[in-house]
Amino acid sequence: MTTMNISLPEALKAFVDEQVAGRGYGTSSEYVRELIRRDQDRQRIRALLLDGATSGPGEKADADYFAKLRERASGRPA
Repeated sequence: MTTMNISLPEALKAFVDEQVAGRGYGTSSEYVRELIRRDQDRQRIRALLLDGATSGPGEKADADYFAKLRERASGRPA
């Protein structure tokens, strides 16, 4: 694992210290890693939503559509 040093104003450092103490993180590094992972997840979800929004219309979601979907999920041929 590599090391990264960051500078924070005293108010932000105090906030991080409060989060570490109050939310069960062992170190401030664990807290920051969790924030970065959440941001990565947020960006992935945003990209998926944007891809879906620009993909055009999909199939009609009627009873037949869901029946085929259940067949696919169960591994039976359609």
